[in-house]
Amino acid sequence: MLVLNEQQRDAIVATCIRALPDEGCGILLGVNDGDRAIVRHVMASENVLHSAKVYEIDPKMLLRAYRRADDEVIDVLGVFHSHTHSEAYPSPTDVAQAPDPQWHYVLVSLRALPTQLRSFRIVDDAVDEEEVVVS
Repeated sequence: MLVLNEQQRDAIVATCIRALPDEGCGILLGVNDGDRAIVRHVMASENVLHSAKVYEIDPKMLLRAYRRADDEVIDVLGVFHSHTHSEAYPSPTDVAQAPDPQWHYVLVSLRALPTQLRSFRIVDDAVDEEEVVVS
C-alpha cells in the first residue's frame, strides 16, 4: 500500500501536467512501515528524454534524491511518471526498465479528466497493482 497526502498527490499530477506534451516524472521519498510505504517527499524531475512515450529521471536529480534520503534517514520509495494518451498501467517498456523490485511505480494517466493515479509493484516482469491511500 502506498500512502500519500492530497498535496503530494496534487504535486505528482501537476508535475505530469507541466511536462506536457512529454511524459512527466519524479522520485518518491519516504518510509516503509510494514506493508505501508508512506511518502514524505515528492521530487519532480526533468524527463531528460523529452518524449511523450518514454521517460528518464535526470541522473543529477536521482543523486540528489539518494543524498536527501540518506540525510533524512528515509528511503527512495520509487518513481512516478505520466502516460499522456493511455491508461495508468505499466507499458512493456516500463516493465523492462523497472530498476528495483522494492520500488513503487506510480503512473498518472492524462488521457482524460479527472486524471487517474495508480501504483504498481514490478518484480521479475510481474505487475501487481497496489492500493493508494490519499489522506
